[in-house]
Amino acid sequence: MTNTHSTGLRAAAFLLMTGASLPALAQAGPAQPPQEATTAGTPAADEEIASDQAPRTNADGLEEIVVTATKQVTNLQRTPIAISVASAQALEDRSVQSLLDLGDGSIPGLRVATFEARQSAVTIGIRGIVPLDANQPAREQGVGVYLDGVYLGRQQGLGAALLDIERIEVLKGPQGTLFGRNTSGGAVSMITKAPTGRFGLRASIGAGNYSAVNGNIHLDLPAIGPFSFKLDAAADYRDGITENPLPGQKDFGYYDRKGFQAKMRFKPSADFVADFAFDAGKDKNTPFYSQLINFNPNGYPVGTLTGSLPSSQVRPLPPLVQIVPDRVQKVADIGVPQRPSVDKTRGVSANLRWNVADWLELRSISAYRDVSVDQWDNVGGAHRPPVFSPNGLFSRYSLSYLEQNQYSQEFQAVGRLADQLDYVFGVYWFREKAFEEAATPSSLRWNADGTAYTVVDPCTGSGGFGSLPGCRSIDRGSRVTSSSRAVFGQATWTPPGMEKLHLTVGGRYTNDKKDGVLYLFNNQPSRCPPTLTTAPLCTLDLDTNRFNPLVTVAYEPTRSINLYAKYATGYRSGGASSRSVTYREFGPEDVKSYEIGAKTEWFDRRLRVNAAAYIMDRTGSQVDFSTVVSTGGTSTRNTLDTINAPGTTKIRGLEVDFIARVTDNLQLSGAYAYTYTKVPDTADPQRPGSPLVPVFIVFTPRNVANGAIDYELPLAWNNAKLRFHMDGNYNQGTQSFAEYATKNDSSFVVNARLALADIAFGNNLFTLAAWSRNLFNEQYIYRRDPSTSLPNPTTGAVNGVTGEYANFGTPRTYGLELSVKL
Repeated sequence: MTNTHSTGLRAAAFLLMTGASLPALAQAGPAQPPQEATTAGTPAADEEIASDQAPRTNADGLEEIVVTATKQVTNLQRTPIAISVASAQALEDRSVQSLLDLGDGSIPGLRVATFEARQSAVTIGIRGIVPLDANQPAREQGVGVYLDGVYLGRQQGLGAALLDIERIEVLKGPQGTLFGRNTSGGAVSMITKAPTGRFGLRASIGAGNYSAVNGNIHLDLPAIGPFSFKLDAAADYRDGITENPLPGQKDFGYYDRKGFQAKMRFKPSADFVADFAFDAGKDKNTPFYSQLINFNPNGYPVGTLTGSLPSSQVRPLPPLVQIVPDRVQKVADIGVPQRPSVDKTRGVSANLRWNVADWLELRSISAYRDVSVDQWDNVGGAHRPPVFSPNGLFSRYSLSYLEQNQYSQEFQAVGRLADQLDYVFGVYWFREKAFEEAATPSSLRWNADGTAYTVVDPCTGSGGFGSLPGCRSIDRGSRVTSSSRAVFGQATWTPPGMEKLHLTVGGRYTNDKKDGVLYLFNNQPSRCPPTLTTAPLCTLDLDTNRFNPLVTVAYEPTRSINLYAKYATGYRSGGASSRSVTYREFGPEDVKSYEIGAKTEWFDRRLRVNAAAYIMDRTGSQVDFSTVVSTGGTSTRNTLDTINAPGTTKIRGLEVDFIARVTDNLQLSGAYAYTYTKVPDTADPQRPGSPLVPVFIVFTPRNVANGAIDYELPLAWNNAKLRFHMDGNYNQGTQSFAEYATKNDSSFVVNARLALADIAFGNNLFTLAAWSRNLFNEQYIYRRDPSTSLPNPTTGAVNGVTGEYANFGTPRTYGLELSVKL
């Protein structure tokens, strides 16, 4: 496990370097003339945001940041919402190539982690609203993820390569009024750069350790009449970080991402803009290695390796199995069949904006998206299947194939009346279809004494079944159709003669419907009740109505201080667990949030300090209970039941961030987030009649702190600049599972980048950069599973115990990058 003392020393040293305050994601840059953010959402204003790549600053102060969190174009400091913004420069400084790279905690309050150890699905949480099981077609995320205003319905595919992101807005707290269902924790809004209508070419190529190579190209074409075009492509490749010793098989922690995007802007007049976009991505990856970190940590009686074993004894580990408790294994002890998972994403959208009058703009956002994930996960080797058996099968291959498609349509009316009333009204429609089939065949067989193993036939070697398509015994197969309809509105009123006071009132009415069926369970038609073979299939039929209000009062005693108090609500849709033998249905969860905040600027806008404190009460909390159970012999499978916890879950928090332009060349930034969570004790559905047990919110550190240094030094050579960036990110340990108090490691991860930037050769600008993520090679467990160290939850038997297994964070990566701008 991580060295806590060493971590603390590194964190203390770094925080002293940054001024001991903790990063709002911003960067130092050259001073630019001041530009006031537009408050009404006009086509011209939106185009300005999409095409502007320079920081907005005054002569000596900090850049002005514009956001669209209220569906209008506003100044971040004058928007009464807790928001973190990651600019394109900030993402580059941290070498962020996908959302997974934000898992180091560089945006406090935002939690990003893999589902299980898989890169094929991403768990995203904000303020303690964190989903666990992503492989559930009838389950929703609690944080909405948007791409250019289009909601992305599944967690699958979120690890794809990012394509020319201009900024990422992280909206914290319930966003149920303007963004709708499944934003009870907040929203992550990714905005890509729009066509400029002027020729431009930006490209980069890089290489790093673990045989990493990456490149991207962004081409803007000259306008042809009212039409402008833009093309983007990106490719990121890295070998695995843990070697798989089985010849011909993929290593663990590998990825090969490719993405493409084409955009067209049609602008026949100053009052009308139509943006059309197409994007496609393919992400091949393998999970991070799950390694055994201890054996029989609870000290149960140990029996013999071979021969019969009573239920009261633990079998010793076979000789080939290694225990590595404190670092990422460079080479796995057991080589396993491991094919790459393949994620494919695709989407088309049309975004139309018509400025009908000075007081009214009409908008339409139409989109179709689909995703498919062919999951191959064999990271456990001998570790996850919990028992050795002479000549027995092991190495459970977790296979899943998921497909999803969605259509969405949103209409908005946006504007301002008499310089006193800003308003947004709209209607929204969404329809989604998804299905998933999963299988867990074994892929290896022990010899009699655990000193060797063989690879079984991939079609028939696991009890007559195997891993290949067409050869699988389907553990579960489910499909679901979801639809959502909503009408919403929000208005901000500034009373006459009281320009410092702003009152915002809004509401959204939503109707959700969800129909699903578990058509296969253990390779047989599912039956409810399962004891009757003639019973009907297990089905889901939900029809939910919600009204989510919002009230905000903001007061600006000066132009540099914005104080606000906010009441907001949100909810996450209900569904059903396809891992449950009865397709267990669970209802929606609801959140009420009370928040106060302050956004301030000082010393002629050279220092910006923002703070927010909140109380969130969540009812109907969707709580997961998971376990590994035997299905006969040495075969095992994961089961999961999701229920609505009784009572009220309490979430309390404080968030503070700052940016300081110390000199014209030096900028310091930092942030701190405190999150307290308490879920009422809940009955474990897998242990009927048992006492209530504590449950926990996963992947939510109590304390998160980080800081960043950005320094820029002009050079007397071809107008070049020397740019230095370093950020440090501390995260306290968290739980990985709702039902276990066992925590992951705390961590302190430092990233750095040194660039010789904007070297002018003719009309071209070149940049050469060296970068590193996890510069000090911090070794920490981000996901720890104690389930295979505990007795069977139903029988109390310990003969399935081995120990805890875990996944470590990515070790140090580094590389060089060359970019050009024509």
